[in-house]
Amino acid sequence: MAYLTEKLGPAIGFRGEAAVAAKIPAIKARGAAQEAKARRKGTYGGTFVYGLPLLGLFFLLWEIAPRLGWLNRIFFPPLSEVLLAWWDLLASGVLVEHIGISLQRAAIGFALGVLVAIPLGLLMGRYSLFEKVSDLLVQTLRNTSQFALLPVFILLLGIGEESKVAITFYSSVFFLLVNTISGVKSVDPLLIKAARSMGTSDFDLFRKVILPASIPSIVAGARLAVKSSLFAVIGAEMLAAKSGLGFLIQNSQLMMETADMYAGILTLTVIGLTVNYLLVWFERWATAWKGQSEPSLI
Repeated sequence: MAYLTEKLGPAIGFRGEAAVAAKIPAIKARGAAQEAKARRKGTYGGTFVYGLPLLGLFFLLWEIAPRLGWLNRIFFPPLSEVLLAWWDLLASGVLVEHIGISLQRAAIGFALGVLVAIPLGLLMGRYSLFEKVSDLLVQTLRNTSQFALLPVFILLLGIGEESKVAITFYSSVFFLLVNTISGVKSVDPLLIKAARSMGTSDFDLFRKVILPASIPSIVAGARLAVKSSLFAVIGAEMLAAKSGLGFLIQNSQLMMETADMYAGILTLTVIGLTVNYLLVWFERWATAWKGQSEPSLI
């Protein structure tokens, strides 16, 4: 308190420890509000609005480079031709059909990954003995490429939906698992001790303390897992499928319909960005309570 008196007394116009102590809650509240405002500004202003000029320059170069002969427009058509091809695919319903199929495969695999990874990560992060027993197997599987296992999935499950869902699940589960474990281990031990002192059961401890405190880390893993699951399903569709965005891109490339190919690639980019920002929004909504946390005064 003496340190706070020395540091904060002249700034707030009061002298004495009691006066400084009375002023600290208001300072903390203002600090939390400023921190939340800066965080919102940094996310939406810095990464989106401020990035638009550079993105616009990239699209402008995409348009003029093939027209000026810097790039072969047979293999790299202007952006306007790609957008026209995208509109034709959308109007005909072909693009919507392929998007729906790919998203369904990715969503099922990702959902299975969530159902498996989060409970398993909570247990491994909380119980050290369980982690020691299971960690070697997890690390072995995690460091085996999903695309190397695609032939195995096809041999075991066939070329139908099962193999594509399996590789999507395999691609996403470990990002979620590792981040869940990290989130559980980063929970403040004082919170756990306080809950234990009030007679909280293991189930309520996970539900009310550990899981909420781990959400930022879990959502960070989910953002990586979504991207990985989309990559996996597109790769699987390119190799063994007759539908989906991966098939559309691969088939367009083989038929030299490059405008359609780039239209499919742009569609994937938009889907990835949309899902990413939805997860960012979910993280902010689920961790709104952190905005009320007390920032450090030192």
